[in-house]
Amino acid sequence: MQAPAPRSRSRARDLAAATPDTRNRYIDLLRAVSIVVVVLGHWLMAVLGFSDGKFTGSNLLELDPSFQILTWAFQVMPLFFIVGGFTNATSWASATQRGLGYADWLRARSTRLIRPALWFVAFWTIFPVLAVILGLLSSGVARVGGEEVALPLWFMAVYMLTIVALPPLYQAHRRFGARTFLGLAIGAFAIDNLRYGLGAGIVGAANFVFVWLAIVELGFLWRDGVLRSRPWIPWGMAGGGLAVLAVLTLFFDYPISMIDLTHAPRSNAQPPTLALLALGVWQCGATLIFEDRAERWLRRSRAWLVVVVANSMVMTFYLWNMSAVVLAAVLLLPTGIMPASEPLGAAWWWLRIAWVAACAICIAPFLFAFRWAERPAAPPPPSRPGWRGIAVVGAGTAAAAAGFGLLAVQAFPVPGEGGFLPWIGVALVAIGAVLVRVDPLVTIQD
Repeated sequence: MQAPAPRSRSRARDLAAATPDTRNRYIDLLRAVSIVVVVLGHWLMAVLGFSDGKFTGSNLLELDPSFQILTWAFQVMPLFFIVGGFTNATSWASATQRGLGYADWLRARSTRLIRPALWFVAFWTIFPVLAVILGLLSSGVARVGGEEVALPLWFMAVYMLTIVALPPLYQAHRRFGARTFLGLAIGAFAIDNLRYGLGAGIVGAANFVFVWLAIVELGFLWRDGVLRSRPWIPWGMAGGGLAVLAVLTLFFDYPISMIDLTHAPRSNAQPPTLALLALGVWQCGATLIFEDRAERWLRRSRAWLVVVVANSMVMTFYLWNMSAVVLAAVLLLPTGIMPASEPLGAAWWWLRIAWVAACAICIAPFLFAFRWAERPAAPPPPSRPGWRGIAVVGAGTAAAAAGFGLLAVQAFPVPGEGGFLPWIGVALVAIGAVLVRVDPLVTIQD
């Protein structure tokens, strides 16, 4: 069990040593840090209990709304999409220079996401069904657990669709520059006005396109150097983004929370709003302020090695983070190992430290078992030529994204619970993997 560790460390050292001087290492740091912050937020916000043979759950931000303002700093998914815009634009530009077509590029990028997620979906499709059939879990408990562990998949659905849209978006960026961001921001503003001003709630779904693509466009502008062309621009973005957030929440009834809350009448995240775009602008500006100092620090071999190792398992860490929460709850709450305490009391806050430590311990076996799915290796075979190849890979990516989104909403299948929609979600993920030709056993190309 210990033999692979030296090889893994050696591989990481080789990758770190081979990093070209032209690489923006700060972007890699932000990718890892943003996921770690998201995961810690999930673990801290989960307020779980066990009484009368049933698990109970609530959200810290709903128990005490005064904490919702903290999401302005710690809801960093927009930052991950900005980083994605930077790195995927770099990848696409490199692919076009090498003569690689859209279908092959999309297949390579989609495979990087689908493959680790495929093992996650397979595990949580098979395990609850067997556990219920064998009498190890009741269908109700399995259903609640399935809802929790499936939550991270919403990100996979949205992020994969931004990858599909990236080449045409990048082409628009090459032609119109920063006006592309302005157009998308105006579109987000218009959709919010239709959604809230006229009560046409269904049109809000269009902001999954306008808001997230505008945030991806910030990554393009960062990569081109536009956002660093004047010293005041990062400061203006940080201050301006915060100012817009303050105006929207104080005067226009936008929620303070930047994450979706179960009992809130409105949401800034599902679907996204102009407030979430303002959050991305402020976070992008704030991180740009520290880029030069961070880049100098990341030239240190040990610091950079830590970032390389973290990025080698970042998607595994994200996908399985709520699985660690469920495992910790099953081990600690019914057994009484973690004593019950009144939420938000002094004892409860001290126990939060132990709770986060327990979640970190519980995610370790998942990391050990599945981190290899992110490991790079030989390139995949070429896609079919022409529009047929583009259509097949595009359909596969869209199907997988739809499956992830459906599972995030409906949870994983459980006998006697949830109907047939979860099974459709699993089927869509499987169909997407087949169309993209994801091999679950062979490692992927960097």
